[in-house]
Amino acid sequence: MSLAVVLIIAVALSFDFFNGFHDAANSIATVVSTRVLTPRQAVAWAAIFNFVAFLIFGTHVAKTIASDVVNSDLLTNAVIFSGLLGAIAWDVLTWYVGLPTSSSHALVGGLAGAAVAKSGWAALIGSGFQKIAVFIVMSPLIGLLLAFTIMTGIYWAFHKYRKVDKLNRGFRRGQLLSAAAFSLGHGGNDAQKTMGVIAVLLFVNGHLAKAADGTIPIPLWIVLSAHTAIGLGTLFGGWRIVHTMGSRITKLQPAGGMAAETAAAITLFFATYSGVPVSTTHTITGAIVGVGTTQRLSAVRWGVASRVVWAWVLTIPGAFLISYFAYLPFRALS
Repeated sequence: MSLAVVLIIAVALSFDFFNGFHDAANSIATVVSTRVLTPRQAVAWAAIFNFVAFLIFGTHVAKTIASDVVNSDLLTNAVIFSGLLGAIAWDVLTWYVGLPTSSSHALVGGLAGAAVAKSGWAALIGSGFQKIAVFIVMSPLIGLLLAFTIMTGIYWAFHKYRKVDKLNRGFRRGQLLSAAAFSLGHGGNDAQKTMGVIAVLLFVNGHLAKAADGTIPIPLWIVLSAHTAIGLGTLFGGWRIVHTMGSRITKLQPAGGMAAETAAAITLFFATYSGVPVSTTHTITGAIVGVGTTQRLSAVRWGVASRVVWAWVLTIPGAFLISYFAYLPFRALS
């Protein structure tokens, strides 16, 4: 294995680390904002379940990233490196301003931008982008509707219950389970994107061959490396985004936090088993808004929510442009 390949793998794992760092808020914002766990306890709890997700989920999402987004036969080391650079740069930018954008879509946009800079628009696989585009819209809507339904069910079941403190204690314990489930979904879906990048890198350099079905296999060492990186990233946390997710969109109580996390976890489980790379950020934000709307529409701070939506809209084109221009020096040298 050449030094260039080793260095790009290190960059890919760095992206995975920053994915965990950037998206840690998705897993822990609600348990921190409802004071179920302290920030230190919450990130440790999330990191554990981010890591063990590889025991539960397959590698369907990784194979989608490796085979169904960009034509792997047109990729080079320079394209993959530039794509990662664009995704990391976009994550750093949005982390700095405290916006919970999608690391997943930044990676897709980054790879696409570098691939187009090298080979033109023919490098992209339309069906793969169509599937991702559908779930950009669907994942927050599914999260919103599920959270609204779960929260409405909780209100209906417990509206006559007078022992509020005891009820809150019960939902706080429930949040430990719902946060763990969401962290499993986060690790299962998000870590697989980096697995796909490393696998396609090894394919490009002749270290992996395509399977009979045309997909690129994902070796176990890649799985373990990606989950370790995202788990460590989550352990370090991203407190700017925790503040936005946990308190600025809507005020959460333990029951609402549990409803949001449960709804988002169900959405992520479905998407991961279906092999669809979705945004954990989109999903949990939609779920938090769903909880807020059960109280009243004014309970949601729509100004903050609209800024988050704009960040989503700009993520793929933003990372695309950064990676496109990052690749231009390599094109000039070739």
